[in-house]
Amino acid sequence: MRTTDPKSLIRIAREEGSTPQPEQLDLAARVRELRKSRGWTLEQAAAQAGLARSTLSKIENGQMSPTYEALKKLAQGLAISVPQLFTPPSRPQVNGRMAVTKMGEGQANATATYEHELMATGLRKKQMLPYRAVIRARSFDDFDGWVRHDGEEFLYVLTGVVRLYTEFYEPVDLKRGDSAYYDGSMGHNVISLSEDDATLLWVTSLV
Repeated sequence: MRTTDPKSLIRIAREEGSTPQPEQLDLAARVRELRKSRGWTLEQAAAQAGLARSTLSKIENGQMSPTYEALKKLAQGLAISVPQLFTPPSRPQVNGRMAVTKMGEGQANATATYEHELMATGLRKKQMLPYRAVIRARSFDDFDGWVRHDGEEFLYVLTGVVRLYTEFYEPVDLKRGDSAYYDGSMGHNVISLSEDDATLLWVTSLV
């Protein structure tokens, strides 16, 4: 089992897939999506844009490349700017991604204070980093200063009792079933108050 700086887990997850390939926008599909999102038929959209129905049909089917004048008319008819015709929707399309991690099948990473089992490691470009953690630390002095990272973090106590230290709040003790949600850039550390190592479910945002 390799030893990893706890802060580096967040960095590694963020860097995973950090150089995506440029998205190729399908103008035909984009125009069709914009029209359908308004509930317009081809005839209605063509009338709004001042284009022939056949012209709009060819654009939507990728059978012709519209002139700039046609693009301006399309944008005006759809009440958007020309650049928005070439801008992908702000929300990604549903892609049905899923990852299942069976007990003990996560990616193990050990530190002097925590033992992490990363979950859903097969998914790239995740927006959350979920992991199960065994809390080895018994004292704040076991840490080399505060742990800090970008994003927000949620922890849920699975077993035992822990003490959550944060930079701006008084320490708080949490038992099984308790949880905390906090800013990851605020210094934070967790120790186990139990005789045995406590265990947590930790979820860290990556955006």
